[in-house]
Amino acid sequence: MTKILVTGSKGQIGSDLIVALRDRYGVMQVIESGRQKLPPLEDKLFLYETLDVRDLKRLQQIVERYRFDIIYHLASLLSATGEQNPHLCWDINVNGLKNVLEVAKSHRIKVFWPSSIAAFGPHTPKIDTPQIAIADPSTMYGITKATGELLCRYYATRFGVDVRSLRLPGIISYSTPPGGGTTDFAVEIFHAALKNGTYTCFLRPDTRLPMMYMPDAIRAILTLMEADPNAIAIRTSYNITAVSFSVEELVTEIQKYIPEFTCRYEPDFRQAIADSWPSIIDDSKARSDWGWKPACDLSAIVADMFAKLKKPEKPVILTS
Repeated sequence: MTKILVTGSKGQIGSDLIVALRDRYGVMQVIESGRQKLPPLEDKLFLYETLDVRDLKRLQQIVERYRFDIIYHLASLLSATGEQNPHLCWDINVNGLKNVLEVAKSHRIKVFWPSSIAAFGPHTPKIDTPQIAIADPSTMYGITKATGELLCRYYATRFGVDVRSLRLPGIISYSTPPGGGTTDFAVEIFHAALKNGTYTCFLRPDTRLPMMYMPDAIRAILTLMEADPNAIAIRTSYNITAVSFSVEELVTEIQKYIPEFTCRYEPDFRQAIADSWPSIIDDSKARSDWGWKPACDLSAIVADMFAKLKKPEKPVILTS
């Protein structure tokens, strides 16, 4: 039976991916890992290993103990947090990935690793960003993602490691709090709308970014990993997206449910990060190679977020 390790399992993606993997492969086949020890009661519910991915010896011990078939390597520092501690960002994001690729090479393990639209930069085409484009990231997080893509391709072509990756856009989720990314506004805004009826956004209202709802992201990851190896033509990272919207457009959609909701704009250092990223992604290669197709547009995302966060299910119809 397939044995799976998930690093960074308590993060935004990991929290939802773990559930999907256990449903698919069985509870005892999926082992979580993270740098923090779990509380005593939680530690007894599922298989969990304390792991800092920078510790190659510890990683090797865990791999040899469980004999994994797949590693979903999600441990990472995100964009805004990475700018505050660039040395740590490089250490975790690059050296941690290299360690995972090393054990995958030695033990013939399939690997999933998430890249990001942050791998692009100010000279990348912002509209319909192609699969192969200039990548000149201006943040340490983006630099680690661009470097990681090249590491993945190197280990795939030089050593035959079956490593697969997606350049993920901003991810919207109701189940976990924001984790230090530049697209966190798209999650924070829902909680603020429900709690306070107002939100102060750290980006301009016209800032448009590629986004994706978490169920789409999980489905994309699983579809990619279950695709025939011969269908995987890209060994750096696949462009992928679902919808692009501005902050102002998201506010308007939220006001259909909470008409009194207001948003103030106080751009901070994250605005420069967002300005360096694409606005609309061309993911035609993922669609043609392994059949990617998103399910959720902006209206569906907002409707489901409020349904899950316990707000009225039907939007209020505004009249002029």
